[in-house]
Amino acid sequence: MAEALLQTGEMIAAAIPDAVVSNSVRNGQAIITVKRDSIIPVLTKLRDDPALHFELLIDIAGVDYPDREARFEVVYQLLSLKHNRRVRVKVTTDETTAVPSVSGVYSSAGWYERETWDLFGVYFSDHPDLRRILTDYGFEGHPMRKDFPLTGYVEVRYDEEQRRVVYEPVKLKQEFRSFDFLSPWEGMNKILPGDEKAGEAKK
Repeated sequence: MAEALLQTGEMIAAAIPDAVVSNSVRNGQAIITVKRDSIIPVLTKLRDDPALHFELLIDIAGVDYPDREARFEVVYQLLSLKHNRRVRVKVTTDETTAVPSVSGVYSSAGWYERETWDLFGVYFSDHPDLRRILTDYGFEGHPMRKDFPLTGYVEVRYDEEQRRVVYEPVKLKQEFRSFDFLSPWEGMNKILPGDEKAGEAKK
């Protein structure tokens, strides 16, 4: 089975020279990393070749690795019903370089690419309608990035006086606390109720 899955990447490498960066099998699934500009011909080959026939695009997801120069991975999950196989195709990009849209290859890619743009800020060139899909129209930033603050930048509430939804900067008020970084066993100096019996037993 692993050999058959590896052949998927080998067929792509033979058909589209210099497109495949790496080819491996993990957990019973072929994983092919390709160059960003080759994603359209690679997915077209996977869809149209009768020996491959990956006719379904199940999902497109983003992954953020902030320490890398090309910090984002765009991951395409494909399924072949005919051969009962899955393949994962990956490309890398940075914050400013666009990834070619594959909505012309798989029509379902349109919404998946909008979601990846909304949550990670990965831009897809030639997308017919690249708008936010999960966050609000006035939302700032991309919430699935690792450097996005957990609290966000604004909070939303309904204002009774204005009778509308208003956006306000996040204000978190917290009292200053000094931490000693000791475990409860190390930091406890007083005797808890019932512990005095343990001291008497030692005598």
